[in-house]
Amino acid sequence: MITDGFLVVDKAGGMTSHDVVAVGRKVLGTRKVGHAGTLDPMATGILVLGFGNGTRLLQYITDGDKSYVATVVLGASTITDDKEGEVIASADASKVLDSDIEKILKAMIGTIAQRPSSVSAVKVGGERAYDRVRAGEKFELEARNVTITQLDILAVRHLEVTTEVDIEVTCSAGTFIRAIARDLGEALGVGGHLSALRRTRVAGFTEKDACSFDDLKAQKFTALNLADVARTTFTPRELSLEEVQELSFGRPLAENGNTVINAALSPDNRLIALLKDEAGKAKPIAVFAAAN
Repeated sequence: MITDGFLVVDKAGGMTSHDVVAVGRKVLGTRKVGHAGTLDPMATGILVLGFGNGTRLLQYITDGDKSYVATVVLGASTITDDKEGEVIASADASKVLDSDIEKILKAMIGTIAQRPSSVSAVKVGGERAYDRVRAGEKFELEARNVTITQLDILAVRHLEVTTEVDIEVTCSAGTFIRAIARDLGEALGVGGHLSALRRTRVAGFTEKDACSFDDLKAQKFTALNLADVARTTFTPRELSLEEVQELSFGRPLAENGNTVINAALSPDNRLIALLKDEAGKAKPIAVFAAAN
């Protein structure tokens, strides 16, 4: 088994992201396992695990955009903005107009100021917001800029007193899908919350890359090589043997000729370093392997 790389797990509902990491540590035989972006217990879908030196690339994976499918229930607001929380207000939403739903959601596309859910992992005064809410405190988090590039309506179902809206979303890191449900309900004047959420993509990782949680426990999975992931996450730079040697001595290389991070890869497909141009040279910002 490779010692540095990535695993993509299709998280089931009812478990935390930490539960998946804990099993990952056990089956991989290392404590050095992390994940690229928490999924709520009710949510399912793509959870990217990095292990060994893969953990050093997780920040770049986390910063990538993500895709989701979700179901919004109009007609009830909850304390958590999802079905897990106590209902704090309700209204008849069976007659809301499809055209109004479409207009409000369309206005959310682009870079917008979004207020995170109070029951979230955002820190307030050094404490997680959800811990302060559970302690009985009431407050609203400050809005932050997020970017939503896709927000499509897949289906609308008008029920007896509620309306359900299935949506597909592609967005930047830090976007709260629960907040989309809450804000849609508020704009319609009937309240709203999320009843289902599935993450279908994280950066370049999709459902086709994923194993089930049961397969993870049974060690029936294929890990992704660190170099292969770096090649698709960053702009690749194929090194000569001489350049690999220079990097092993901590020396910069001739500049990449671009403004992005480059993955420096050896002829035998090892990730040697991440490089970025500075002062006319390509300088390592992280080194992963020495020359053989």
